[in-house]
Amino acid sequence: MTPAAVSAAEDSAFEVTPEDEAQPTYVEDLREAATELWHFREMLYQLTLRDVRIRYKQAVIGFGWALLMPALIVLSGCLVRYAMTRKSGAPLDLAGIASISVKALPWSFFVGTISFSTQSLTGNLQLVSKVYFPRAVLPLAATLGQAFDAAIGALVLVLVLPFLDVHLSMALLWVPVLALLLFLLTVAASLFLSCANLFFRDVKYIVQVMLTFGIFFTPVFFEPEMMGRRLAALIMLNPLSPLLEGLRLAVVQQHDLLVPLIGPDGLVVWSPLYLVYAALWAILGLAASAMIFHRSEFVFAEYI
Repeated sequence: MTPAAVSAAEDSAFEVTPEDEAQPTYVEDLREAATELWHFREMLYQLTLRDVRIRYKQAVIGFGWALLMPALIVLSGCLVRYAMTRKSGAPLDLAGIASISVKALPWSFFVGTISFSTQSLTGNLQLVSKVYFPRAVLPLAATLGQAFDAAIGALVLVLVLPFLDVHLSMALLWVPVLALLLFLLTVAASLFLSCANLFFRDVKYIVQVMLTFGIFFTPVFFEPEMMGRRLAALIMLNPLSPLLEGLRLAVVQQHDLLVPLIGPDGLVVWSPLYLVYAALWAILGLAASAMIFHRSEFVFAEYI
């Protein structure tokens, strides 16, 4: 073998091929996704504004649509609680109505967001296939649009709660924390489900079924302790349950969420570990769904 051939063989042995290049780490993926979203923040704002305008343009009751779903949930919950209290002989008090009202708003936000965001990619096929931008902008815009509705509902709820015998307390400081965790958890679900629905178009049907019956497995109309020790523990495994119950306890019962709450029969009504559990779902779920979405969006056009 000539010296030139030996040199060429040595160079080829140390040549770095695409397969040998280090794959980006999870942290690098998340950093890249966040950077792209920041660069396209104006597009996110415009898409959110578009969604809000479409929803309210030429609407007969205008911003009343933001209150319709929570109001229907509260009315349904009051009917269910009234039937339960008639059976037990206990009256339906203002605290029960306030509890349903406080939990109806975040549940309505979650359901509305998932309904719209799941189809946010398939509903914008022309945009996804022809224009480059971080595709996460679409489910995020749907989430922010529903957050706008939830903000209107929250303002009305603040005005109504004093009439339901709910007053200011230091426990209300937990509300922003719980609201943030709810938002993060909702964004995580939106990213994952919108991505899944692009690859498997029947995901949207499964989501609608889950949202329709999910209210019976989430403590909106009831409190977990009403179901007994075993069922209460199962219900609290739902990541939404600690957030809704935390809001009820902080707002209606003015309870500090760092303090455990034990029922008269020894049942654990609240534990700070519930809050940690929900936070882990929200933060880790968002990181995982963002990474999956970011690594998958480069092949979205192939499935359109």
